Amino acid sequence: MKPALVLKEMQELRESWRKQGFHYTTEQQKRYDELLKIRRKRVKWFHDNDRVQKGPKKIVEKKEKEAET
Repeated sequence: MKPALVLKEMQELRESWRKQGFHYTTEQQKRYDELLKIRRKRVKWFHDNDRVQKGPKKIVEKKEKEAET
């Protein structure tokens, strides 16, 4: 399943959750848990392969400029 479709379906389930008085049916809960598992697996892949920025770059640049002067 494509990542965009996972996010879209999760959003639709959250919207129906709000409309249903903040309760999922058992089928909806199972589906949401499956989608959440898929999403977490994808995010973990990004972290494992260093595809995520891990800290601000501006602070590093300021330290480099201070070291030069």
